[in-house]
Amino acid sequence: MSYSCAGTEAVCTGQGASSSGSTTTSETDSSPPCGTRACKNQSSSSERGAAMKVKKGCNSTDAGIPVTTEEELLRKTDITPEDVLGLQKITENYLCSPEENVYQIDFTRFKIRDMETSTVLFEITKPPASERTQGDKRDYDPNAGRFVRYQFTPAFLRLRQVGATVEFTVGEKPINNFRMIERHYFREQLLKSFDFEFGFCIPSSKNTCEHIYEFPPLSEEIMREMIIHPYETQSDSFYFVDNKLVMHNKADYSYSGGP
Repeated sequence: MSYSCAGTEAVCTGQGASSSGSTTTSETDSSPPCGTRACKNQSSSSERGAAMKVKKGCNSTDAGIPVTTEEELLRKTDITPEDVLGLQKITENYLCSPEENVYQIDFTRFKIRDMETSTVLFEITKPPASERTQGDKRDYDPNAGRFVRYQFTPAFLRLRQVGATVEFTVGEKPINNFRMIERHYFREQLLKSFDFEFGFCIPSSKNTCEHIYEFPPLSEEIMREMIIHPYETQSDSFYFVDNKLVMHNKADYSYSGGP
């Protein structure tokens, strides 16, 4: 199962997923760890925490990080944040298997909005895991839900600040030091690298966080190339618990305004 998202200031619809309307979130620059005051955190039995607050990410720097290759990392038992920060191009394969997600982290909702106008660019909601696992097991794709295809208009490339709200559930194990590193490439050029800390998440909880992406300005030439070459802009999203890679998702992007 993969998702295809059309983002022309409208709600996104996803293959195999139900869409939902937009919601309004609160805004703040504070960024304590998830499970305290940074995220709305709801356990299986009761609701905890205040209203959801946003977390500002940083453009991670690769200065002083040794260069790594996908082939080297695929031979490693444990992959660390420093390992993926050394990558110089998009990966061709997933660097970990779905079975390595022993914490049962499941992203169930994703929304992007323009922070300047609060316009919802798209929103997608996945059905419950119990519904996604129904059906003939012979047709089961172990990489289902790990890839998303986004379709935006050219205007998206001129946005400076975007808020991405994610909702996710966790299993019976507590999660310490939950971290995401997301790297965006056009062809083999690194455009931007983001580093977000979710912090601690309590067992059997539903969590909602909004991450703020601050996009660096792009040259007119690069933007023009990205528009006329859809889906050659790609990203890797790496998720770590206690500095060990447990999830890897991928995406590609079109900015031509069409499929």
